[in-house]
This record gives sequence, C-alpha cells and structure tokens, in this order.
Amino acid sequence: MLENIYNDLVSPDVNMTGAVARLLLSMLLGAIIGIERRRKGQIAGLRTFALISMGATLVMLISIYIPQVYLGLKNGDPGRIAAQVVSGVGFLGAGAIIQMKGSVRGLTTAAGIWMAACIGLAVGAGMYLISIVATALIIFILVNIERLEQRYNFLWESKIIRVKMHGIISDIQPLRDVITSNDVHISDEFMKFDYEDGFTIVNFLVRSTSSVNVPALFDKIKQQGDPISITITNEMNM
Repeated sequence: MLENIYNDLVSPDVNMTGAVARLLLSMLLGAIIGIERRRKGQIAGLRTFALISMGATLVMLISIYIPQVYLGLKNGDPGRIAAQVVSGVGFLGAGAIIQMKGSVRGLTTAAGIWMAACIGLAVGAGMYLISIVATALIIFILVNIERLEQRYNFLWESKIIRVKMHGIISDIQPLRDVITSNDVHISDEFMKFDYEDGFTIVNFLVRSTSSVNVPALFDKIKQQGDPISITITNEMNM
C-alpha cells in the first residue's frame, strides 16, 4: 500500500495521488512565501502566493498529461504550455508594483510572485526537493538578507527634501553642505523662484539610509536661515 503511494508520488506520469500531492505541496510552499510578504504589509499575501503556486503546478500537470494521454501527441513538448506561465505571471507582478513620483515599491514582491510560479512549475514536474530548497532560499533572502542590509546600512532610499524659504535665494551651497554632512547624498536638485510672492523652493533629490536622524537634519537646515517649511517626501512638487 505505502509502496504504491510512494510510486505514484515519484512517478513521472500524471496520476490522481501524485497530482493531489503536488497541488497540496505547491499550495503550502506558496503560502509560506505569502505569509512573509503579508507580514511586511505587502499587497500580495498568503492567498495570492498560494494560488499562483498552485496554478503554475496545475498548468505543469496539464502540460505533462496531454502528451501522456493523447496518443497522437506522444512526441509533444510538455514545456510549451508551462512556458506561458513564466511570461503570463508578469501581469500579477506588475500589479504588485506601486509607482510614485519619487520611488517604486513592490519590486521584491513582484520577484517573489515570479519565483512562486516557478516553484509551482517545479512541483508540477515532480521536483519536490528542489522546490522545497528554493522556497527555503527565498525565505532566507527575504528575512535574513534584509536584516543584513539593515544592520550594515545597505538600505539606501531615494527621497525629496523640499526647503521653502523667504526671499529669492541665489546661494544654496550652505544647504548642500548641511545635507551632505549628515551622510545624505544629493543626486540632483531643482529650484523654483516665485518673484510675485517672494519665496524660493529647493527640491533636493537625495539618497540616504534609514539611520539618518531626520529631525536633527531639519534642525540644522533651519539654522541656515528662516525657512517657511521643510519637507521630506517621495514626490516632486515645485
């Protein structure tokens, strides 16, 4: 009895026992990745990843089943249908990406969606161990690599520091010096002179780590003059 079940599980042919086991395994592996993403507050969570992984497994099973059952397709390519998953899942990844005027969020989740589909294909092809190892590596990357990035300040973020000041300011070098002296890199800058109302807006496109003390930086910027407002944001607004 157990030997027959084992043979069904490892058989390259599609059978009821093996197909159900593969669907359950892909659902579990996809859900594990989805739990980690939902814990980070991402749009795609447990259900999304589980469905993606199961769907890819089902497609792979169909790809194997058709040449197996229909005699006229004995020489068919089982990878033709499954290959469409790799490109077709891209629209789900695009839906997970949130683009704002200053930044793009969700790229890691989109990559996770693509990997979940690939894991589903691997499970459907009977590559159980490889699928489990791939899932473990994904969780390792999403959890431990992020901790490493945070520990050594590898997480650089792009932001806009907007300073609005009274009068028409012709020399913004003091502002540059204050910003760069606080471990913030200035990538670009944009200025607006409002001659009618008499104020200047300077937008600094900057890159910094999460360890930067923003209130202390704002206080130092304030000491350079009498700013109307100081803002840090993701959006450019002149």
